Amino acid sequence: MAASIESSKCSESNLRKRRGENLTSAKQTVDSTESENDISKYDKKEKITLQTGTYWLTRIVLLRSIAFIYFVAFGVAYNQNKQLIGERGLMPCKEYLRSVKRYVGGKIGMAALAYTPSILWFMDWEDMDANLDAIALVGLALSGFVLLSGRANMIIMAVLWILYHSIVSVGQLWYSFGWESQLLETGFLGIFLCPFWSLAQMPRHCPPSHISIWTFRWLIVRIMLGAGMIKIRGDSCWLDLTCMDYHYETQPVPSPISYYLHHSPWWFHRFETLSNHFIELVVPFFTFMGRRMCMVNGTLQILFQVALIISGNLSFLNWLTIVPSLACFDDLALASLFWPSGGPWQTLMKLQKEKAEGTSSPATKGMFIRRVVNVALGILIAYLSVPVVINLLSPRQVMNTSFDPLRIVNTYGAFGSITKERTEVVFQGTLSANHTDEGVVWEEYEFLCKPGAVDRRPCLITPYHYRLDWLMWFAAFQTYEHNEWVIQIAGRLLANDSTVLSLMAHNPFQSREKPRWVRGEHFRYKFTKPGRATAAQGKWWVRKRIGPYFPPVNLEGLRSYFRSRNWHQPDSY
Repeated sequence: MAASIESSKCSESNLRKRRGENLTSAKQTVDSTESENDISKYDKKEKITLQTGTYWLTRIVLLRSIAFIYFVAFGVAYNQNKQLIGERGLMPCKEYLRSVKRYVGGKIGMAALAYTPSILWFMDWEDMDANLDAIALVGLALSGFVLLSGRANMIIMAVLWILYHSIVSVGQLWYSFGWESQLLETGFLGIFLCPFWSLAQMPRHCPPSHISIWTFRWLIVRIMLGAGMIKIRGDSCWLDLTCMDYHYETQPVPSPISYYLHHSPWWFHRFETLSNHFIELVVPFFTFMGRRMCMVNGTLQILFQVALIISGNLSFLNWLTIVPSLACFDDLALASLFWPSGGPWQTLMKLQKEKAEGTSSPATKGMFIRRVVNVALGILIAYLSVPVVINLLSPRQVMNTSFDPLRIVNTYGAFGSITKERTEVVFQGTLSANHTDEGVVWEEYEFLCKPGAVDRRPCLITPYHYRLDWLMWFAAFQTYEHNEWVIQIAGRLLANDSTVLSLMAHNPFQSREKPRWVRGEHFRYKFTKPGRATAAQGKWWVRKRIGPYFPPVNLEGLRSYFRSRNWHQPDSY
């Protein structure tokens, strides 16, 4: 009986052990299955997160980049417009608008708007400085909002475009650079990246249009091909690979890095020129060779522009050229720029998960209308690109030109010819009553950035832009008859006019009496060589006088000159 009970207990114990082992095994199986499911979910989640071919994050990066360039451009406008095109400016925009009004028949209508698209037509002309400041400040506020938040809609981007267009259209000579049209074209394309009204970063019912992305890619292709073609057609030094022997020294506003790059070995300059041809003439075609090659194009273009930013002060041109290159990258490529725990990343993950599971929201009427708008944009860009492509293929190619008044699609190009030597105009003034007397002391004015005093270190201002300094570079290899505004500057300096002097770094007659005479001297500048005595003395440049750029002038002698050009008398400012 005892044996039977013992046997029974032993059987129960073995049964419990077997049940425990079975339960443990079952639990392990369940845990293993759950773990596999978790891994599967994790893999699926990773697959959703890293999906290619979407551009939600790309849109945010593009909008912030465009906003950054707008912010710089409006900042430049706010700081310099009053001196250049304001009431007391060198070329008042009020007088320009009046001349356009007379040209189109004396009325402010469609003809005037087509010739000069600007909201200044409809503003009070009694205080043009206030108008220019208001445009710039609104532009700064809106672009600053988009830059900081990464949020925008079509209304905000359209207002930014209209505001900057209004300045460029009346900017005359001071806004005649190719990057102004490039910013307007880039800004126009940015309008169609956004939803019409919503300020959501990831608006569910307004996915980024592939057509819109391709308009940016088409822009970078045209920019680079235009720049490459104008070079090989324009100057033989681009073909014999010697242009970079001169470029760093003779470019408009060299930087400190330009000094050292200029003294690079000859073989490095040849390599630079060959690399330039490859990136501008070959790499743009990578855009049409699939996702990977398109990203190679974007990467090389960005690196190329960064090198140009480091080596010179080409305003915001190179920063702006980076913007359409960003459209070469999709969400997968740009995901590392965003926090995984952030809103855009999480929203993107949900959107891609819904798409993978087939649970995406059905298309709405608004989405259908938006598709129609995107197709219309593509057709418009294609139509306006026809004369641009014809120009690109023409042996008589012109650069930085618009074929439509709104500058929606433009031609581009830079440094089609390279100046082989650097010349500068230096303003000098004297207190002497007679400029021909022996021992006359001429004292020099200094501009904000362009070369002047030989011991002044070249400046580094990119992406900011000193418009007067840049125009002085052009004036130096022309004559003052081609640049009459130079004589107007001389008259303003004779009057110690604060408006013009605010565009300069040094006024030798500050807190003194006005100069009696002002003249323009023409000099040839060359970089000093590292290790030589001049460089050891702290001199960046050596210069040699060429001769007078314009002869000594005084206020009395300039009165008839100013009167003949309908300028205010120099001492009336």
